[in-house]
Amino acid sequence: MQTVSGPTTGSRHRFGAYLAALFLPMLLGWIVCRDAQGRTFVVAQLHPAAGDDKAGTAAEPFKSIARAARDVQAGDTVRVEDGVYRETVVVESSGSKEHPIVFAVAPGANVIVTGADVVTPWQREPGEANVFSAAWPHLFAGWSPTNAHPDDDDHRLIGRCEQVIADGYQIQQVGSLKEVTRGTFYVDLQAHRLYVWDRMNRDPVEWRHHLQASARQVVWESRGDHIHVRGFRFRYAANQAQHGAVILKGNFGLLEDCVVEQMNSCGAQFHGTGCVVRRCVFRDNGQLGFSATASGLLITDCICENNNIKNFSREWEAGGNKLVLCRNAVIEKSIFRDNHGNGIWFDIGNEDCTVRNCLILDNDDAGIFYEISYRLHAHDNVILRNGLAPRHRAWGANGGISLSSSAGCTVEHNLLVGNKEGLQFRDQSRVTNRIGRGGDSFAIWNRDHRVHHNLIAWNRDKQTAGWFDLAEQSHWRLADQPSAKPPRPREQDELRERPAGLTLSDLQFDLHDNGYAVKPWQVLVQWGCDWHRHETLSLQEVQAKLGLESDSRIVSPGFADWTTFDLRLPADSAILSLNCYPRGPVPGVQLGTIPR
Repeated sequence: MQTVSGPTTGSRHRFGAYLAALFLPMLLGWIVCRDAQGRTFVVAQLHPAAGDDKAGTAAEPFKSIARAARDVQAGDTVRVEDGVYRETVVVESSGSKEHPIVFAVAPGANVIVTGADVVTPWQREPGEANVFSAAWPHLFAGWSPTNAHPDDDDHRLIGRCEQVIADGYQIQQVGSLKEVTRGTFYVDLQAHRLYVWDRMNRDPVEWRHHLQASARQVVWESRGDHIHVRGFRFRYAANQAQHGAVILKGNFGLLEDCVVEQMNSCGAQFHGTGCVVRRCVFRDNGQLGFSATASGLLITDCICENNNIKNFSREWEAGGNKLVLCRNAVIEKSIFRDNHGNGIWFDIGNEDCTVRNCLILDNDDAGIFYEISYRLHAHDNVILRNGLAPRHRAWGANGGISLSSSAGCTVEHNLLVGNKEGLQFRDQSRVTNRIGRGGDSFAIWNRDHRVHHNLIAWNRDKQTAGWFDLAEQSHWRLADQPSAKPPRPREQDELRERPAGLTLSDLQFDLHDNGYAVKPWQVLVQWGCDWHRHETLSLQEVQAKLGLESDSRIVSPGFADWTTFDLRLPADSAILSLNCYPRGPVPGVQLGTIPR
């Protein structure tokens, strides 16, 4: 009788391999799918069970955001509860388009991420003055002989990084101990001491935690791609000029519903590709609201106000923002107001950028300053009361829109009303770097502009001004004179020197179908700098002498209520029939027609 035996060891292994080959991909797919939906970490500083050695759950939350940032992977969410988080958060990991990493404030929570620490202990200094001192271990901008940036006499104090805050109010810094008076502080870097005299003459020992000082230069840095940051309030970094306190360095980052305020210099800084900044507020920062060197940046539904409170040089880098070597940046549906400098500043080698449907209001210098850059499209903006600060050396950069040594710009459907000057062309002998071209420099000058269907009205000094500070005076060399026959517009982008002998026709200025309004003492057009040949021209003279402004007209605005920014117009307004009016809504103003 033959015995039938069970499967051999070898056959069992073969059968197991068969099952693994059949089910392992399904199992791994289930695991990946489950992991791709992500984990949720909880940070709750005030929770009694919180600790960075805990599990990061609702029952055992982390105490710091930085602890959660160490563990996050694609698809994860970090939910942050109430607290003042005195830390620098650095996110190294990357998410993906489908599964970003999300840091979000919990519903109903107020979350502050700050660069400041409470200073303690204090000791009273000898003498009648109520001066107190504490240990100061921090050194910022140590590379600079004066610990200031820039390293010049104007910025000897402005360019320092230290900040002392009492009850939310900044205390003024002074340069020596003998200068300390009420409401000031001094940092002795040799003695490693901080000296403070409270403006209300209070004793910081008695008042305990009301005094804090900036101790960190960065409060947030997203280094990975696809990192979303939502709902935070960032403040009080000790950052040096030209360095952001909130930095989005990776690609496709998102900063949404955040406030960036009272940083020592630049509020936020954006890099990489495809960064989106939505519904954020940048205010009261020492130098700039934000800066960027990025591709495909989108700033939308934001507010940028009252920046450069330390009075950094506006000729260098200060005001609402500064964008350098950006391509396809879009700023839309936002408000830029009361900045001490330019409202929106593009400088050096920017390409194909857009500003649309924005309110740009009451900035000390130009509303939009597009400098040594290419192909701005500024359309459907309301630009009011810019450039009126009593400053010298701001010629040609203190109007509603200033096109400064730039090329190929289109300006259309804007309201340029009540500024120092309305539209400005500012030209000097300039060169610029180019994106992706290393350190090579290329000549750039005002040319190939299209300006049409704008309302340019009631600007205090001039409606349109040609500030051409060039010895050759090509803007006066009219079309019937010999032409240099320059290359086509895009070919001119590659020239190392500006061609000699250009004519106004070669510059290819196309101004037409604009509406102008002037009061009796206001200039319609000045063509030429004050220190070169210049003429004030009527609209008819501009058309006859310069061949510009075809089909443009003098109009009467007739706004519903200028004082409340009700800029609606009668239905039969010539401005509407000329189409010199924004298309689509602009935040902070009322547009449309007045009901009959």
